[in-house]
Amino acid sequence: MTSATDVPQHVAVVMDGNGRWATQRYLPRIAGHRQGVEVLKRMVRACAERDIATLTVFAFSSENWRRPADEVLGLMDILMMALSREVTQMQRDGVQIRFVGSREALSEKIKTGLEKAEALTASNSKIVLNVCFNYGGRWDIANAARQLVALNKEVTEDNLSQTLALAHCPDPDLVIRTGGEKRLSNFLLWQAAYSELYFSELLWPDFDEAALDAALAEYAARERRFGKTSQQLAADAGVAVQN
Repeated sequence: MTSATDVPQHVAVVMDGNGRWATQRYLPRIAGHRQGVEVLKRMVRACAERDIATLTVFAFSSENWRRPADEVLGLMDILMMALSREVTQMQRDGVQIRFVGSREALSEKIKTGLEKAEALTASNSKIVLNVCFNYGGRWDIANAARQLVALNKEVTEDNLSQTLALAHCPDPDLVIRTGGEKRLSNFLLWQAAYSELYFSELLWPDFDEAALDAALAEYAARERRFGKTSQQLAADAGVAVQN
């Protein structure tokens, strides 16, 4: 019996392997990040075509500031380029863009660009694209707890969930990580508590629609129990299950 036969409504992706992809081709690492943006554009369209309501991607973690200064600067340049060149088309395509993460360390120019992109696409409903930029799961939880304390609200699971950076959408059904690594790396630590995890050996610039479909097929074959037994799920669905 499988209980995850529907397409996941929320897919989250750790887009890993850009630098290694470039190094394998004797290119500067930043070339891999540029190619990664092209793949992301395709994946947004592919998810929308597959009726996935929300796509969340890990674009820049709070730990990525430790990378070489020229790579960090290059990533900021890529973000500005994407804001200037891609947002208008995404608006036409019905994509609602939200940037998730701390904005304290970002330049005023970047902050303004993020705000304009969110405002321009705010009414779109084809698909929600959450871009986690300068984001960390521990930061997210701590930040939500600080907000609750400041509001003199009790720190409960429900209150935390409603205060986290992704409170505007349901928790991810499926978390995909490319690049062969098998860890979350501080990504959506709270929200991914019951997500199905899928690890791909493909580097992100090589991830395509066929790879996405493979991940979705495996997701559909899994049984999501959320603490229940298979028999309980069968009873809830009115299906008899052999022991």
